[in-house]
Formats: sequence, C-alpha cells, structure tokens
Amino acid sequence: MAVGDIAWISTATALVMLMTPALGFFYAGLVRKKNLVSTLVQCLIIFAVSSLVWTFWGYSLTFGNSIGGIIGDLSLVGLNHIGINTVISYAPEIPELLFFAFQLKFAAITPALIIGAFAERIKFRSLLIFTILWSTFIYSPVAHWVWNANGWLNFLGAVDFAGGIVIHVTAGFSALAAALVIGKRKILTKQENNACNGNGHKACNIPYVILGASLLWFGWFGFNAGSALEANALSVSALVATNLAAAAAATSWMIVDWVTKGKPSAIGISVGAVCGLVAVTPASGFVSVTSAIIIGLAAGVISNLVANWRAAKTRIDDSLDVFACHGISGVWGSIATGLFATTMVNNVNGALFGNSSLLVAQVLSVVIVAGYSFFGSLLLLKIINIFSPLRVSSEEEETGLDLSQHGEEAYDLGF
Repeated sequence: MAVGDIAWISTATALVMLMTPALGFFYAGLVRKKNLVSTLVQCLIIFAVSSLVWTFWGYSLTFGNSIGGIIGDLSLVGLNHIGINTVISYAPEIPELLFFAFQLKFAAITPALIIGAFAERIKFRSLLIFTILWSTFIYSPVAHWVWNANGWLNFLGAVDFAGGIVIHVTAGFSALAAALVIGKRKILTKQENNACNGNGHKACNIPYVILGASLLWFGWFGFNAGSALEANALSVSALVATNLAAAAAATSWMIVDWVTKGKPSAIGISVGAVCGLVAVTPASGFVSVTSAIIIGLAAGVISNLVANWRAAKTRIDDSLDVFACHGISGVWGSIATGLFATTMVNNVNGALFGNSSLLVAQVLSVVIVAGYSFFGSLLLLKIINIFSPLRVSSEEEETGLDLSQHGEEAYDLGF
C-alpha cells in the first residue's frame, strides 16, 4: 500500500462527502422558503441512512462475489472479513476500508439527487423507506453490473469512470418516475406567487444555489479525480477534464438563456455547471481535455432545452429538473464516452478512434439502466404508497414541509 495514494483517496473521500450538504444548499435555495429546512435535512438523513445500508449489505451486494453477474453475495455483510490491512484488487494501493469509504459517498449522494423531483410534497417517513429500498434494489444491482469485475454490463464492455451510468442515469430516470407517481404540486396562492419564494420555479435563496453549485464543483474533483484510485497522472487528467467540462457547460447554458430569455440567469449558470459535471463524470478518466470541453458545451445546451421543454410542453412536475440535469446529462456523457474515449488517456478507444463496439456497449448500457431505474422505481414507489402514503396532505403541503414534517422554520421572523 502506498502512503501517497492513501492520503489522496482519503482527501477525495472527504471531498465527495462535502457534495451531500452542497447538494442540500443547491436544492434548498431553489424551493420555497417554507420547505427550505426540510430539503436540507432530507439530504442529511439520506447520507446517514445510506451509510448504514452500504455498510450492512450494500457494499457486499455491489462488490461481493458475483452471482451470475447480477448481484453480489452476502460474504461482505457488515464488512465481514475486512480488516485494517485488507486489500482489494480494485484498488491494490489502498486499504479496502478506504475503498469502501470512498464508494460509500457515491452510494449516499445518489438517492439524495432524486429528492429534487418531488421537492415540497414528500412525506418524510416514506422518503426514508424509499431511500432504503432504492439503495438496495436499484443502486446496488446497477453498481454491481457496471463496476464489479464480473458484472454483466462490465463484461459487455461498458465503462463508467466515476458514475455517469451508475449514479446519474439511475437517479435521473428514477426521478422522472417519482415525479409521475407523486404528481404535481398544489396550485399556489396569489400571496405565494407574490412572495420571495415565488411560484415553485422562482428560487427563495439564489445565494444558496450559487453556494451549493460552487461547492459541488469543488467536491467533484474528489468525485472524478479520486476515481483513479491512485495519486497518478490519470487522476490529474480527470481533474482537469472535470473543471473544463463544468466551465463549458456553465457558459453554454448561460448563452442559451441569454439568447432565449434576454438575460443571463444566475441560477442557469449554476445549473449549467452541474450539468457539465454530470456529463463528464463517466468520461473524465477516458477523454482528452478537448473532448471534455465539447462534452460540457453540449451538456449545457441539451439539458437547458430539455428543462424548458419539460416545463412548457408537459405536465410533469420534476420540481428541480433532476431528469434534465442528471438524467439527460448522464445519458449524453455516457454515450459521449463511447465516442471520445482514447488510449492516449486510458486503456480503451471510442468510436471516433476506430472502436465502435464501445459506443454500442455504452448505448445498450444506458438504455438498460434507464429502463431498469425508471420501472424499478415506479414499482417501489407504488408499493410504498400502499402502506405509507408518499405525499403529504394538502394542508401539510400548504403549510410547508418545514413545519408540517419537522416543526421547525428556516427563519424566525417573529422576534
């Protein structure tokens, strides 16, 4: 084991952990102020619950001995047989406990991404149940398929450096299913439409949005560069690619807003940066910096157009556009990996360098994982709703989740 690698992956693990509260501030700034606390605490409790799920059985289901390429066995339940000096083949330069901890942060932030689809109307108890079941039956199997050496999508030839398929496609399409099952938010009162928190699309705290996006950008260096699992040149390449893709997408989203809406939106720039980060996640360890810029530029435009189409042409109330941001950018980035991957960076070429089979594997994997995530989440949500209603009552929704679910408010204005 290499001391330098241990130091870097420990740092990367901490950076990825920071992304969960960063996501909380990003989402909380976008909702109405009566739901600000609930949005923040949902991210926090999902991190806590997911940490336990990952420890008790999620890690074993993902990286345990493969059963037919579908799921891991239970040999690693509760970190059984893993000591402080145990090493795993996936990351031979660091202790397996550190590999476990790094992967835990991925498993914890993924279900938190979904909450933006049903923001302002989910019952807290049902959210906890959904988190446990989704982590077990959606995230762990997909992560096994792609990242376990014997997973069937891995065997098919799919690659996913840091989670475009495993994290963003699963979260994005699960979010779409959740928005459809839980339904639209209530019609808002005229008083709410005139308040600072707006009509559900006007953010209550834009500085929180910018802060959250900036901290996500910062934490993403651990997310992507840490996925090299060593302190090496590949880690540096992934770090640079990550930064440039985010910068490109923030810029392209801003330009689309400027052209179509007349003004560059602060929220749009923030969301655009996140779309670029999402899109480069699967590609960051396989593509050149030029390709990363192209991926980011396209992500900002495509996700912007999908978000506006969803709002204008459909009745789907994906409150914070999780599908457009994570689902669409995740799909694009995963497919783009099949186009732009090059052996100049890592060990595989994409279609533009003569290997069309990688593009085929990426497209098939995206279609399979998107379908599994969407229909699997649809089924889980419908089952949960039978014994624990997903949605708060109309009165609770009107009051706001801060008071109705937690008995607390973000701001005490009565002093």
